[in-house]
Formats: sequence, C-alpha cells, structure tokens
Amino acid sequence: MVRAAALLLGLFAAPIVSEKVEVRGIGAVDLRTFECRDINRSTVVQRVCYEAAQRTLLVEARGAYQQFCNVPAETYAALMVAPSMGLFFNRTVSDPGSGGRYRCAI
Repeated sequence: MVRAAALLLGLFAAPIVSEKVEVRGIGAVDLRTFECRDINRSTVVQRVCYEAAQRTLLVEARGAYQQFCNVPAETYAALMVAPSMGLFFNRTVSDPGSGGRYRCAI
C-alpha cells in the first residue's frame, strides 16, 4: 500500500513536458496547444493535430509533419470522418492545385 502511494505521488510530481515535432520547412513545433490524434485507419495519414484558436493543422503523412494554416474547424472535422483520410487530405488540404489555400505564409 505504501509503495503504491509513493508511486502515485512520484507520477504526480513528475514535470509535464510538452511534445515537440519537426515540421517540414518550419522546424520544431510545440504541440502544447494542439489537440492531436493518432490515426490507425489510413495508410497515408499517421497523426493529425489541430489548434482551433489559430486554425492550424499539422498532419503527419508518409512519416513527415506538414503544417497548414487558416484551416476551418469544419475542414478538420471532415478530415477526421472522411472514409479515406488520405484521399481527403491529398485532394482538399495539401493539393497544390487548390491554389495553396491552406499554405502558411512564412
């Protein structure tokens, strides 16, 4: 009982460290303000992180993170429920033919 209590206290005393990921063309991005979800139903998309206040979307696709800006919450929600996340991502979010609508100004 004492060991279990000590273990629990140790867990709560451990510092909370936010996760950072390397984003293509940007560098390290802190995920502290993002809501992230690991994806296991897509062969293209492995992880999706969205920051609603800034409308920023991070997508880990084919092993690399990419950042997209001014992404409406509706587009994020549609990506998350799309029958084919990879197809939706490629056609709607990352497609260069879309005029770079979600390209971030650097």
